[in-house]
Amino acid sequence: MIRKCLFPVAGYGTRFLPATKSMPKEMLPIVNKPLVQYGVEEAIQAGLKEIALVTGRGKRAIADHFDISYELENQIAGTSKERYLDCIRNVLNEGTFMMTRQREMKGLGHAILTGECLIGDEAFGVILSDDLCLNQEDDGVMAQMVALYKQFRCSIVAIQEVPMEEIEKYGVIAGEEMGDGLYRVSSMVEKPKPEDAPTNMAVIGRYILTPDIFDILRNTPPGKNGEVQLTDALMTQAQNGCVLAYKFRGKRFDCGSVPGFIEATNYVYENVYSEASS
Repeated sequence: MIRKCLFPVAGYGTRFLPATKSMPKEMLPIVNKPLVQYGVEEAIQAGLKEIALVTGRGKRAIADHFDISYELENQIAGTSKERYLDCIRNVLNEGTFMMTRQREMKGLGHAILTGECLIGDEAFGVILSDDLCLNQEDDGVMAQMVALYKQFRCSIVAIQEVPMEEIEKYGVIAGEEMGDGLYRVSSMVEKPKPEDAPTNMAVIGRYILTPDIFDILRNTPPGKNGEVQLTDALMTQAQNGCVLAYKFRGKRFDCGSVPGFIEATNYVYENVYSEASS
């Protein structure tokens, strides 16, 4: 039903300079695995095995990561180190990868519109690698959202309650609760001041979008900071049809910030990596 997942990975990662001066922020490792690989594994686990990457200048390392390195494979073949490649080999065997370039950074909405040539006329997932989502007890966040899409057949955004003092960092929704952490969106605001926020339910980096979003984005004027905001396009969708917001099961780490990145690294080392290595 949904086959493709779009990854906007063209951003500069300025909050991690100078590390990201020559290395894509999506390749920063959480212990021994780059951020973007966690997202791709989540997409594949949800059945979204066609991975569409919207890249930019200086992002060649992402394309190289999702390809075979013949020299490395040959160098460690038959040694104890070969097992370290198992997880990326599984990704390469299960997924197919395609990419296009975003020539200018004009916001998330513009990045998604740039990926239209890879998606076509079908519903698709979107994962923002900065948001690391883990759920060791159950399905991943994208798999949870795919199950909802099969039932409702409309755009869905993942949400999380955040402290009001942090609300200015997020798109924020309000809406009618339908039960089980599901809301029908009636309002959506991009990065409001705390006193203007309709709720403390923030949109995080997981979406399922129906293909009409592309025409809406084409006709969405630049918003905050002169960027084409996905939030504005989703609000249009909500007014003309239906957009759902879903409080997902699992843990989410804001790896676009240094404190969130450190928190994620410590959590994965203590709860994921150590178990995989034992």
